[in-house]
Amino acid sequence: MPIFPLAGALLFPRAQLPLHIFEPRYRAMVRDALAGDRLIAMVQPKDHREPPALFDVACLGRIVGSEELEDGRFNIVLEGIGRLHIAAEAEVTTAYRQVDARQDAFDDGEDPEPLASIQRADLEREARRYADALGYAVDWEAVGRLDDEMLVNGIAQIAPLDVGSKQALLEADSLASRADLLVQFMQFQRMVPGGPDGPETLQ
Repeated sequence: MPIFPLAGALLFPRAQLPLHIFEPRYRAMVRDALAGDRLIAMVQPKDHREPPALFDVACLGRIVGSEELEDGRFNIVLEGIGRLHIAAEAEVTTAYRQVDARQDAFDDGEDPEPLASIQRADLEREARRYADALGYAVDWEAVGRLDDEMLVNGIAQIAPLDVGSKQALLEADSLASRADLLVQFMQFQRMVPGGPDGPETLQ
C-alpha cells in the first residue's frame, strides 16, 4: 500500500481530504495510483527525520478527484475508506514508501452511532469558543446542518492541534469517543499559555 506521510493531515472513513501534490516522489505515487486502484494511505510521521518514523494507524483513501497541472503537480481529493494498522514497511523500488497493512483491526464499514443530544450541544458550544479564540469566521447555521460524523471529523481535520492529539482522534474507537477528545483538546488549547486565549494567537 503506498503511503503519504503528512503531519496534521487526517483522513477519516467517508470523509474527504483535498491535497496539493508537488514533490516528485509523490507525483509518481499519484500517477501510479491513478493508473491502478487509485488507493493511497494517509499516515502521520512521528518525527522530523528523513525518512520519518510512522504511527501505526493510517487511513486508506481512494482518489475521487484529480487534476494534473501543467508543471506536473497534482490537485487530488481522497475519500476515506477505512483505517489501517501498519504491520511493516515494504521493501520496494519506488521513490515513495509503501507498507504492509491490515484493515481487520477496525470496524469502519458501518455508519457510526449518532451522538447523544447533550454531547452534540457540548461539541458545538466548545467549537464556537475555540473558533472565536482563533479568529475563524464560521457559518454556524451550515455547521448545525451537518450530521454528527461530518461535524466531528471536520473539526478534527481543521483544528490546529499537535500531531499526537490528531493521532489520538484518528485512533478513537467510536465517534462519541472522538467527540469527547475533541472537546478536551479544544478546551485545553484555549486555556494554556500561548493558546488561542493566551498571549499569543495560534496561526
